[in-house]
Amino acid sequence: MENKTNPLVSIIIPHYNNYLILEECIKSIKKNQYNNIEIIVVDNASKDDSVLQIENNFPDITIKKSKRNLGYAGGCNFGSKNANGKYLLFLNNDTIHNEFFLDGLVKVLNNNPEVACVQPKIKNYNNKEFFDYAGASGGYIDYLVFPFCRGRIFHTIEKDSNQYDNKTNVFWTSGTAFLTRKSVFLKLNGFDKKLFAHMEEIDYSWKCYLAGYICCVNPSSMVYHHGAQTLEYNSPYKTYLNHRNSMILLLTNYNFTRSLLLFPIRFILEIISSINDLLRLNFFHFIAHYLALLSLLNINYIYKRRKFNEQIRVRSDNALFSYKIIFNYSIVIQYFINKIKTFNRLSF
Repeated sequence: MENKTNPLVSIIIPHYNNYLILEECIKSIKKNQYNNIEIIVVDNASKDDSVLQIENNFPDITIKKSKRNLGYAGGCNFGSKNANGKYLLFLNNDTIHNEFFLDGLVKVLNNNPEVACVQPKIKNYNNKEFFDYAGASGGYIDYLVFPFCRGRIFHTIEKDSNQYDNKTNVFWTSGTAFLTRKSVFLKLNGFDKKLFAHMEEIDYSWKCYLAGYICCVNPSSMVYHHGAQTLEYNSPYKTYLNHRNSMILLLTNYNFTRSLLLFPIRFILEIISSINDLLRLNFFHFIAHYLALLSLLNINYIYKRRKFNEQIRVRSDNALFSYKIIFNYSIVIQYFINKIKTFNRLSF
Protein backbone atom coordinates (compact mmCIF):
# COMPACT_ATOMS: atom_id res chain seq x y z
CA MET A 1 0.00 0.00 0.00
CA GLU A 2 1.29 3.45 -0.91
CA ASN A 3 2.35 5.71 1.94
CA LYS A 4 0.44 8.91 1.14
CA THR A 5 2.20 11.16 3.63
CA ASN A 6 5.71 9.85 3.00
CA PRO A 7 5.72 8.53 -0.58
CA LEU A 8 8.85 7.08 -2.07
CA VAL A 9 11.12 9.77 -3.53
CA SER A 10 13.61 8.78 -6.22
CA ILE A 11 16.64 11.05 -6.02
CA ILE A 12 18.25 11.20 -9.44
CA ILE A 13 21.79 12.57 -9.64
CA PRO A 14 23.47 12.87 -13.04
CA HIS A 15 27.24 12.63 -12.63
CA TYR A 16 30.34 13.17 -14.74
CA ASN A 17 33.76 12.83 -13.07
CA ASN A 18 34.86 14.36 -9.73
CA TYR A 19 33.87 11.66 -7.25
CA LEU A 20 34.62 13.79 -4.18
CA ILE A 21 31.80 16.29 -4.76
CA LEU A 22 29.39 13.40 -5.36
CA GLU A 23 30.49 11.72 -2.13
CA GLU A 24 29.81 14.91 -0.17
CA CYS A 25 26.38 15.18 -1.79
CA ILE A 26 25.43 11.59 -0.96
CA LYS A 27 26.59 11.89 2.64
CA SER A 28 24.48 15.03 3.00
CA ILE A 29 21.40 13.26 1.58
CA LYS A 30 21.85 10.41 4.05
CA LYS A 31 21.63 12.90 6.94
CA ASN A 32 18.21 14.07 5.74
CA GLN A 33 15.21 13.39 7.98
CA TYR A 34 13.03 12.13 5.15
CA ASN A 35 13.74 8.41 5.03
CA ASN A 36 11.61 6.97 2.23
CA ILE A 37 14.06 7.47 -0.61
CA GLU A 38 16.06 5.69 -3.25
CA ILE A 39 19.21 7.23 -4.74
CA ILE A 40 19.95 6.74 -8.42
CA VAL A 41 23.28 7.97 -9.75
CA VAL A 42 23.43 8.25 -13.53
CA ASP A 43 27.05 8.08 -14.60
CA ASN A 44 27.49 10.02 -17.84
CA ALA A 45 30.51 8.02 -19.01
CA SER A 46 32.89 9.36 -16.35
CA LYS A 47 36.57 8.96 -17.16
CA ASP A 48 37.63 8.65 -13.53
CA ASP A 49 36.89 5.86 -11.02
CA SER A 50 33.59 7.37 -9.81
CA VAL A 51 31.54 4.24 -10.47
CA LEU A 52 33.98 1.97 -8.64
CA GLN A 53 34.11 4.36 -5.68
CA ILE A 54 30.32 4.49 -5.43
CA GLU A 55 30.05 0.71 -5.62
CA ASN A 56 32.63 0.30 -2.85
CA ASN A 57 31.41 3.05 -0.52
CA PHE A 58 27.65 3.14 -1.12
CA PRO A 59 26.47 -0.36 -2.06
CA ASP A 60 22.82 0.61 -1.43
CA ILE A 61 22.84 3.17 -4.26
CA THR A 62 21.56 2.29 -7.72
CA ILE A 63 24.06 3.13 -10.47
CA LYS A 64 22.97 3.50 -14.07
CA LYS A 65 25.89 3.74 -16.48
CA SER A 66 25.60 5.46 -19.81
CA LYS A 67 28.05 4.67 -22.61
CA ARG A 68 28.17 8.34 -23.54
CA ASN A 69 27.65 11.70 -21.88
CA LEU A 70 23.91 12.35 -22.08
CA GLY A 71 24.17 15.75 -20.38
CA TYR A 72 21.91 16.81 -17.56
CA ALA A 73 18.72 16.42 -19.59
CA GLY A 74 19.44 12.98 -21.02
CA GLY A 75 20.96 11.74 -17.78
CA CYS A 76 17.89 12.69 -15.77
CA ASN A 77 15.60 11.08 -18.34
CA PHE A 78 17.66 7.90 -18.15
CA GLY A 79 17.44 7.88 -14.37
CA SER A 80 13.69 8.50 -14.36
CA LYS A 81 13.09 5.36 -16.43
CA ASN A 82 14.63 3.33 -13.61
CA ALA A 83 12.90 5.19 -10.76
CA ASN A 84 10.28 3.60 -8.53
CA GLY A 85 9.23 6.72 -6.63
CA LYS A 86 5.99 8.65 -6.86
CA TYR A 87 8.09 11.81 -6.82
CA LEU A 88 11.39 12.50 -8.56
CA LEU A 89 14.05 14.75 -7.07
CA PHE A 90 16.49 15.95 -9.72
CA LEU A 91 19.65 16.98 -7.95
CA ASN A 92 23.03 18.33 -8.95
CA ASN A 93 25.96 16.31 -7.64
CA ASP A 94 27.66 19.44 -6.23
CA THR A 95 25.06 20.22 -3.57
CA ILE A 96 24.61 19.78 0.18
CA HIS A 97 21.30 20.18 1.98
CA ASN A 98 19.65 21.15 5.24
CA GLU A 99 18.33 18.09 7.03
CA PHE A 100 14.63 18.90 6.45
CA PHE A 101 14.86 20.11 2.85
CA LEU A 102 13.15 17.07 1.36
CA ASP A 103 10.29 17.09 3.90
CA GLY A 104 9.42 20.65 2.91
CA LEU A 105 9.33 19.81 -0.78
CA VAL A 106 7.28 16.63 -0.36
CA LYS A 107 4.67 18.43 1.75
CA VAL A 108 4.10 20.97 -1.02
CA LEU A 109 3.32 18.25 -3.58
CA ASN A 110 1.28 16.23 -1.09
CA ASN A 111 -0.93 19.21 -0.21
CA ASN A 112 -1.24 20.88 -3.62
CA PRO A 113 -2.27 18.58 -6.48
CA GLU A 114 -2.01 21.40 -9.01
CA VAL A 115 1.71 21.86 -8.27
CA ALA A 116 3.95 19.89 -10.63
CA CYS A 117 7.35 21.15 -9.43
CA VAL A 118 8.79 22.72 -6.31
CA GLN A 119 12.32 23.90 -5.59
CA PRO A 120 14.12 24.83 -2.35
CA LYS A 121 16.01 28.02 -1.69
CA ILE A 122 19.43 27.61 -3.30
CA LYS A 123 22.41 29.36 -1.72
CA ASN A 124 26.06 29.51 -2.63
CA TYR A 125 28.25 26.80 -1.15
CA ASN A 126 31.35 28.99 -0.85
CA ASN A 127 29.59 32.15 0.31
CA LYS A 128 26.64 30.92 2.30
CA GLU A 129 25.19 34.36 3.04
CA PHE A 130 24.40 34.79 -0.66
CA PHE A 131 21.99 33.16 -3.07
CA ASP A 132 23.35 30.88 -5.74
CA TYR A 133 23.38 31.87 -9.39
CA ALA A 134 21.54 28.72 -10.46
CA GLY A 135 18.03 29.16 -9.10
CA ALA A 136 18.31 31.35 -5.99
CA SER A 137 14.76 31.54 -4.55
CA GLY A 138 12.79 30.70 -7.68
CA GLY A 139 13.04 31.45 -11.38
CA TYR A 140 11.31 33.74 -13.88
CA ILE A 141 11.79 34.78 -17.51
CA ASP A 142 11.14 37.99 -19.38
CA TYR A 143 9.02 37.96 -22.52
CA LEU A 144 12.14 37.46 -24.67
CA VAL A 145 13.05 34.34 -22.64
CA PHE A 146 15.97 35.75 -20.67
CA PRO A 147 15.91 33.96 -17.29
CA PHE A 148 16.43 35.52 -13.86
CA CYS A 149 15.60 34.68 -10.24
CA ARG A 150 14.43 36.02 -6.94
CA GLY A 151 17.90 36.86 -5.68
CA ARG A 152 19.83 36.90 -8.99
CA ILE A 153 19.56 38.98 -12.14
CA PHE A 154 22.27 38.24 -14.69
CA HIS A 155 25.52 38.30 -12.70
CA THR A 156 24.24 40.34 -9.75
CA ILE A 157 23.68 37.93 -6.86
CA GLU A 158 21.92 39.23 -3.77
CA LYS A 159 22.73 38.57 -0.16
CA ASP A 160 20.03 36.48 1.50
CA SER A 161 18.41 38.69 4.13
CA ASN A 162 15.22 36.62 4.21
CA GLN A 163 13.68 38.99 1.66
CA TYR A 164 12.43 36.09 -0.49
CA ASP A 165 11.35 33.62 2.18
CA ASN A 166 7.69 33.48 1.18
CA LYS A 167 6.35 30.43 -0.64
CA THR A 168 5.19 31.58 -4.05
CA ASN A 169 4.51 30.49 -7.60
CA VAL A 170 7.47 30.86 -9.94
CA PHE A 171 7.88 30.32 -13.66
CA TRP A 172 10.66 27.74 -13.40
CA THR A 173 12.28 25.56 -10.80
CA SER A 174 16.02 25.10 -10.87
CA GLY A 175 17.63 21.90 -12.11
CA THR A 176 20.08 22.29 -9.24
CA ALA A 177 17.37 20.77 -7.05
CA PHE A 178 13.66 20.37 -7.64
CA LEU A 179 10.96 17.83 -6.86
CA THR A 180 8.36 16.84 -9.44
CA ARG A 181 5.65 14.27 -9.90
CA LYS A 182 6.83 11.25 -11.85
CA SER A 183 3.42 10.97 -13.53
CA VAL A 184 3.71 14.53 -14.88
CA PHE A 185 7.34 14.10 -15.90
CA LEU A 186 6.51 11.02 -17.98
CA LYS A 187 3.33 12.59 -19.39
CA LEU A 188 5.35 15.56 -20.69
CA ASN A 189 8.16 13.35 -22.07
CA GLY A 190 10.61 14.58 -19.43
CA PHE A 191 13.42 16.89 -20.42
CA ASP A 192 14.20 17.63 -24.05
CA LYS A 193 17.46 15.69 -24.39
CA LYS A 194 18.57 17.83 -27.34
CA LEU A 195 18.87 20.80 -24.99
CA PHE A 196 21.60 18.72 -23.28
CA ALA A 197 22.24 21.12 -20.41
CA HIS A 198 21.06 24.62 -19.42
CA MET A 199 17.43 25.75 -19.59
CA GLU A 200 16.05 22.22 -19.89
CA GLU A 201 14.37 22.74 -16.51
CA ILE A 202 12.89 26.04 -17.72
CA ASP A 203 11.51 24.23 -20.73
CA TYR A 204 10.03 21.50 -18.52
CA SER A 205 8.47 24.04 -16.15
CA TRP A 206 7.00 25.88 -19.14
CA LYS A 207 5.47 22.65 -20.40
CA CYS A 208 3.99 22.08 -16.94
CA TYR A 209 2.25 25.46 -17.12
CA LEU A 210 1.02 24.82 -20.66
CA ALA A 211 -0.44 21.51 -19.46
CA GLY A 212 -2.36 23.15 -16.61
CA TYR A 213 0.00 22.78 -13.64
CA ILE A 214 1.97 25.34 -11.64
CA CYS A 215 5.51 25.51 -10.22
CA CYS A 216 6.59 27.02 -6.93
CA VAL A 217 9.39 27.56 -4.43
CA ASN A 218 9.46 26.61 -0.74
CA PRO A 219 12.35 28.60 0.80
CA SER A 220 12.07 26.78 4.14
CA SER A 221 13.88 23.97 2.30
CA MET A 222 17.46 24.84 1.49
CA VAL A 223 20.44 23.53 -0.46
CA TYR A 224 23.94 24.88 -1.01
CA HIS A 225 25.43 24.67 -4.48
CA HIS A 226 29.05 24.75 -5.63
CA GLY A 227 28.22 25.52 -9.27
CA ALA A 228 30.29 25.16 -12.47
CA GLN A 229 31.83 21.86 -11.39
CA THR A 230 31.04 20.17 -14.71
CA LEU A 231 31.08 23.13 -17.13
CA GLU A 232 32.88 26.33 -16.12
CA TYR A 233 30.98 29.63 -16.02
CA ASN A 234 33.32 31.20 -18.59
CA SER A 235 33.02 28.33 -21.07
CA PRO A 236 32.05 29.34 -24.65
CA TYR A 237 30.09 26.09 -24.81
CA LYS A 238 27.99 27.31 -21.89
CA THR A 239 27.34 30.53 -23.81
CA TYR A 240 26.30 28.49 -26.84
CA LEU A 241 23.93 26.26 -24.86
CA ASN A 242 22.32 29.09 -22.93
CA HIS A 243 21.65 31.27 -25.97
CA ARG A 244 20.69 28.43 -28.30
CA ASN A 245 18.30 26.85 -25.82
CA SER A 246 16.72 30.16 -24.87
CA MET A 247 15.95 30.92 -28.52
CA ILE A 248 14.60 27.40 -29.07
CA LEU A 249 12.15 27.96 -26.22
CA LEU A 250 11.09 31.31 -27.65
CA LEU A 251 10.42 29.76 -31.06
CA THR A 252 8.53 26.72 -29.80
CA ASN A 253 6.81 27.37 -26.46
CA TYR A 254 4.84 30.49 -27.37
CA ASN A 255 2.01 30.40 -29.86
CA PHE A 256 3.13 30.82 -33.47
CA THR A 257 2.21 34.50 -33.81
CA ARG A 258 3.97 35.55 -30.63
CA SER A 259 7.10 33.57 -31.56
CA LEU A 260 7.14 35.21 -34.99
CA LEU A 261 6.77 38.71 -33.57
CA LEU A 262 9.32 38.33 -30.78
CA PHE A 263 12.14 36.55 -32.57
CA PRO A 264 13.38 39.60 -34.57
CA ILE A 265 13.76 41.53 -31.30
CA ARG A 266 15.64 38.65 -29.74
CA PHE A 267 17.82 38.36 -32.86
CA ILE A 268 18.89 42.00 -32.51
CA LEU A 269 19.79 41.47 -28.86
CA GLU A 270 21.86 38.43 -29.84
CA ILE A 271 23.86 40.56 -32.27
CA ILE A 272 24.39 43.24 -29.60
CA SER A 273 25.49 40.61 -27.09
CA SER A 274 27.91 39.08 -29.58
CA ILE A 275 29.46 42.48 -30.31
CA ASN A 276 29.87 43.05 -26.58
CA ASP A 277 31.79 39.75 -26.33
CA LEU A 278 33.94 40.75 -29.30
CA LEU A 279 34.79 44.13 -27.76
CA ARG A 280 35.80 42.33 -24.57
CA LEU A 281 38.04 40.08 -26.67
CA ASN A 282 35.94 37.02 -25.84
CA PHE A 283 36.33 35.76 -29.39
CA PHE A 284 35.06 32.20 -28.83
CA HIS A 285 31.99 33.53 -26.99
CA PHE A 286 31.41 35.85 -29.98
CA ILE A 287 31.43 32.83 -32.29
CA ALA A 288 29.14 30.89 -29.91
CA HIS A 289 26.29 33.37 -30.52
CA TYR A 290 26.36 32.71 -34.26
CA LEU A 291 26.66 28.95 -33.84
CA ALA A 292 23.56 29.19 -31.64
CA LEU A 293 21.71 31.11 -34.36
CA LEU A 294 22.77 28.65 -37.05
CA SER A 295 21.47 25.74 -34.97
CA LEU A 296 17.96 27.15 -35.33
CA LEU A 297 17.95 26.10 -38.98
CA ASN A 298 16.96 22.62 -37.80
CA ILE A 299 13.38 23.27 -38.92
CA ASN A 300 12.19 19.69 -38.39
CA TYR A 301 13.20 19.79 -34.74
CA ILE A 302 11.53 23.17 -34.22
CA TYR A 303 8.35 21.89 -35.88
CA LYS A 304 8.20 18.73 -33.73
CA ARG A 305 8.63 20.74 -30.52
CA ARG A 306 5.90 23.17 -31.53
CA LYS A 307 3.54 20.33 -32.43
CA PHE A 308 4.00 18.58 -29.07
CA ASN A 309 3.56 21.81 -27.10
CA GLU A 310 0.32 22.61 -28.89
CA GLN A 311 -0.94 19.10 -28.13
CA ILE A 312 -0.43 19.51 -24.37
CA ARG A 313 -1.52 23.16 -24.22
CA VAL A 314 -4.55 23.98 -22.07
CA ARG A 315 -3.37 27.49 -21.14
CA SER A 316 -2.85 30.46 -23.44
CA ASP A 317 0.22 32.67 -23.45
CA ASN A 318 -1.95 35.54 -22.19
CA ALA A 319 -2.98 33.44 -19.19
CA LEU A 320 0.66 32.87 -18.28
CA PHE A 321 1.39 36.59 -18.49
CA SER A 322 -1.63 37.29 -16.27
CA TYR A 323 -0.11 35.09 -13.53
CA LYS A 324 2.82 37.56 -13.33
CA ILE A 325 5.42 34.84 -13.74
CA ILE A 326 6.65 36.16 -17.10
CA PHE A 327 8.11 39.67 -16.96
CA ASN A 328 6.35 41.76 -19.60
CA TYR A 329 9.37 44.04 -20.10
CA SER A 330 12.93 43.44 -21.21
CA ILE A 331 15.07 42.37 -18.27
CA VAL A 332 18.07 43.34 -20.41
CA ILE A 333 16.90 46.97 -20.59
CA GLN A 334 15.88 47.03 -16.95
CA TYR A 335 19.26 45.71 -15.82
CA PHE A 336 21.76 47.31 -18.18
CA ILE A 337 20.03 50.63 -18.97
CA ASN A 338 17.69 51.32 -16.04
CA LYS A 339 20.22 49.83 -13.58
CA ILE A 340 17.66 47.71 -11.75
CA LYS A 341 19.84 45.03 -10.19
CA THR A 342 17.59 43.32 -7.66
CA PHE A 343 14.38 41.34 -8.09
CA ASN A 344 12.36 43.29 -5.52
CA ARG A 345 12.72 46.47 -7.59
CA LEU A 346 11.01 44.92 -10.60
CA SER A 347 7.34 45.63 -11.31
CA PHE A 348 5.55 42.86 -13.18
